[in-house]
Amino acid sequence: MQTDLEPNAPKDFDFIIGNWTVNHRRLKDILNGSNEWTEFKGKSSTIKTLGGFGNLEDVYLEFPDASFRAVALRSFNKETNSWSIWWLDGRFPDALDVPVVGSFSEGVGLFYADDVLNGVRVKVRFMWVSLDPAKPRWEQAFSKDNGKTWETNWTMEFSQS
Repeated sequence: MQTDLEPNAPKDFDFIIGNWTVNHRRLKDILNGSNEWTEFKGKSSTIKTLGGFGNLEDVYLEFPDASFRAVALRSFNKETNSWSIWWLDGRFPDALDVPVVGSFSEGVGLFYADDVLNGVRVKVRFMWVSLDPAKPRWEQAFSKDNGKTWETNWTMEFSQS
């Protein structure tokens, strides 16, 4: 159910509202020096929620070995002027990922979290690039050295469906 949007709602994620075809590129072996990538397709549909202070992205991923669904939930905190992004993987329906938190500057959004991957403490970075609203881009990177170096392990390029 869509409700009226608040007039002071942030516009940062307006570029991703709607239906998209997604080209995914994902590193096969994360944090082990791999340069081998897997490419696959997907779809995405995003609507505004919380009067415009949030949005919900329904994601369909067509991995080479199986397809599955996921959801990204984003909410804006007026007090901190930052966004939080949660990921819910349909294969693991009982667990939300640790939220990444951040903001946009000049069409680029950077969002960070501390997490654990396979028993290793990592920093997580999401980057949204909306400089060309017709072709937004997202990427995920991990760091094992507290953000000194980053390994990009997943990219998504969006095109309107």
